[in-house]
Order: sequence, then structure tokens, then C-alpha cells
Amino acid sequence: MTTTKMVEDLLTLIRLERLEDNLFRGESRATGQRSVFGGLVAGQALMAASRTVPEERPVHSLHAYFLRPGDFSVPIVYDVDPIRDGRSFTTRRVNAIQHGRPIFSLAASFQVEEPGMAHQDRMPEAPAPEGLEDDLDLRRNFAPRIPEPFREAFLQERPVEMRPVKPANPFEAEPQDPLRMIWFRIPGLGDADRATQRALLAFCSDFGLLGTAMLPHGVSFFSPNVQSASLDHAMWFHRDFRMDDWLLYVTDSPAAAGARGLNRGRIFRRDGTLVASVAQEGLMRLHEAAEA
Repeated sequence: MTTTKMVEDLLTLIRLERLEDNLFRGESRATGQRSVFGGLVAGQALMAASRTVPEERPVHSLHAYFLRPGDFSVPIVYDVDPIRDGRSFTTRRVNAIQHGRPIFSLAASFQVEEPGMAHQDRMPEAPAPEGLEDDLDLRRNFAPRIPEPFREAFLQERPVEMRPVKPANPFEAEPQDPLRMIWFRIPGLGDADRATQRALLAFCSDFGLLGTAMLPHGVSFFSPNVQSASLDHAMWFHRDFRMDDWLLYVTDSPAAAGARGLNRGRIFRRDGTLVASVAQEGLMRLHEAAEA
């Protein structure tokens, strides 16, 4: 599949089908995981909410919970509750439904644009993306070690181009500081509006985030004794951006306890502008290794 076709397919997934005024349907895809990729559900839910709000009120924050694993063999229905339309702020609640039960719940807030005080974190030093190896090439390097049922989907080309600053082999994980940086973009995106850009950023924000909390413990998603899943997800949008320009995703994990790991993310434009902040807690349940 060409890059153009992959991007068109992603846009179709994100933009949804309207069934009623506040009811939408989205398709799902297998991506090498046992269930629907959480970022896809988050992006689609945000798009469903955005399509019930005037364009001049962009989303500024979202808070969500992953309730059940998604089934990528059937569509997802998004039921939007227009709970508040204020003078400056608009609030929407969205339930993502499969097989008659919610799998994901999101609340999003939208605001009329207005001027105000401004400051931001400084973007950390990072090498330019042009000199880094693409994530697809890195995944191909350890293809033989990927379990057969997930290998084809895991190695498929993606519309999102990702280049980690410090690549790591998930099959040979060693303890390290809980900090990662990765450049990403969606090349050939075209003239996507602001609501679509922000839904796509929500989609991308789930890539690799949970794994940051695993770094100090020398484990990964492929460790046989680790059970992991995203539990919640929050985002704050600070400034505009283009998804077809390189963005730097800086993630860290300040704490893990109770079989849960907390992850934080900051997303910068290439010029150093902080465009979004992310937070997510994930399940990191460690089982006893099976005896040989």
C-alpha cells in the first residue's frame, strides 16, 4: 500500500460515518495487538465529539478511560452526549460501544479562542529526525522474534512515520532511565482541518507511551511475564500544529506502584513550541515466570 493510500485510509478511519446528529460509527483495524489500538479509539472519540461543536471552538483537553478491550473485527459506535454549551466553553461526553457495551469513555472540553498569559517548557536537545533510523526498519530487524500470530500486522507499513532518538530492542530489554524521545509525522496529509489534526494527534499520542514506565524494570510488551494495558488517557492542547511536519514526543515516567505505571508526554513542534501535553496510567502486572 502506498503512503498516500495509507494516509487516505487513516483519514477515513478518523473522520467517521455520521448515523444521527450525535451518533457516529468508525471502523477498526488490526495493528499487531490483541485488541483495538487505544489511540485509534481515542482519536475517533475525539473526532465524534468535535463534529458536534462549532469549528471556532477547538478542543483544549480530553480525559478518557479504557474500559474493555476493543474487537477489531466489528465497527465501533460513538454516542456523543452534548452535556454543556456555555458562552466560552463547550463540553462533550462520548461512549465508544461494541457488542452493546462501552469499551471507552471520553470527556472533552472545547473553548472559544482568546488571548492570555503564556509560557512553556523548553524542548530538550535532540538530534534531527533526518539522521535517525525509521521505526519500520527497526521493527524488521527483530521480525523473527515476533510471535507468528502478530508478526504480519506488527510489521505492516504505517501512515505515521516514527524515528526514535534512542532505539531499543524490546526482546533484550535492560533497565534504564524512564525517558524516551521520538520524532513522528504523517507525510502527505494534505489539507486536513484543525479538528482532524487534533484527532490525529490523539491517535499518535498512544504510541509507545505505556512502555516508558517499563524502562526502569528491564521489561517490554514482549516480556512473557508482563501483562499490560492502558487504563486512562488525558491530553491538553496548547497551540496549533501540522501533523505532516515533524513533531518530537518526549515521554517520561515519574512513578510506578500497585501494578500501575504513570507516564507523561510533551509534544513539541520542530521550532521548539510545545503544542500538547499527555498523561496516561497503565497496567503493568508482573506474573511469575513459567518454569522451564
